[in-house]
Amino acid sequence: MPGADGPISVAMDATPLVGTRTGVGVAVAGYLGALAARRDLDITAYAMSARRWRDLRGHLPAGVRAGRGPMPAGLLTRLWAKADHPVVETWTGAVDLVHGTNFVVPPARGAARLVTVHDLTPVRFPELCQPGTRRYPELIRRAIRQGASVHAVSGFVAGEVVEAFDVDPGRVHVVCNGFAPPPRPTVVPGGPPYVLALGTTEPRKGFPDLVAAFDLVAESLPELRLTIAGPPGWAEDELQAAIGRAVHRGRIDRVGWVEDTTALMAGARAFAYPSLYEGFGFPPLEALALGVPVVATSAGAIPEVVGDAALLVAPRDVDALAGALRAACDDEAVRRRLADRAPSRVSTYTWDRAGRELAELYRSLLLGRGSSAASSHQRGRSRPPS
Repeated sequence: MPGADGPISVAMDATPLVGTRTGVGVAVAGYLGALAARRDLDITAYAMSARRWRDLRGHLPAGVRAGRGPMPAGLLTRLWAKADHPVVETWTGAVDLVHGTNFVVPPARGAARLVTVHDLTPVRFPELCQPGTRRYPELIRRAIRQGASVHAVSGFVAGEVVEAFDVDPGRVHVVCNGFAPPPRPTVVPGGPPYVLALGTTEPRKGFPDLVAAFDLVAESLPELRLTIAGPPGWAEDELQAAIGRAVHRGRIDRVGWVEDTTALMAGARAFAYPSLYEGFGFPPLEALALGVPVVATSAGAIPEVVGDAALLVAPRDVDALAGALRAACDDEAVRRRLADRAPSRVSTYTWDRAGRELAELYRSLLLGRGSSAASSHQRGRSRPPS
């Protein structure tokens, strides 16, 4: 049986490491970092990109090999939606298991297949997605029909996958993302207090709602400012229109990409995460780790991730969001309560734990191929890691 006695050879999609590092990129970096040092795994990383694959080697941890040659994502995903070729071994050589870490798992000649689903935005909110992303559900569905297993990054996502694709829950395996707390910066921004929001301006991030909520708070907290940081996306025009409508638009700072957000986060009076849908959520954990009160929506996996260490409001409820922002910024009792709860919540998520559970999942999938033995891994989808 492959991998039963020796190292398991794994082909792993490392494309998200190259270019602007999104939440998926943070997750894949965490997976590879935790798995690379394991002696029971032999990992080859591939890049689904015709242009960026040459840069991949510079982003891989020691012990991980890079696959050979470019893999043009657009062409391949169109082929894989209808056919089972070309197979991943064309670029990686023979492997026991292929792990598609970013919604797409290539067909394989003989390897077991695992596809990571970070969220189901293209299923739940296709109007919020770009055309390439809207292709993911078709590819996930086809992979499942052909026997692939699913890795979900939260219990919430696992439930979404089971419902959306009518798949046996035993084939959906929860391994929650880990988290590496950033070192506390010695210098943080000075000046007036500010609420911080981070992220690419895509529709599901809810930034226009945050602008409207800040406008309601600004009158009673005259020194408070709002900073929205992150690269412009396909909802930048909508955000700019919301800022233009705001009475207190002069106190809203729209900054672009910030290479190191830790100091900006640590200096914030509160961190806002007004998302309409999330499959996990790294930024709230970073804020909690830095002792910054978090105001977020109860959308998707956010309550599962932050627990009782954040103030949660319903998505699109601007009045409730304004009230929570006011409490997080101006109510010292609330701020102390959240600060007391944050450390235990942050410590729940580690990359060591995620790497160990992924390695266990790989081995269980190989040992249980063709049987139901592997289906017991992580069935408790509603619980965060312990």
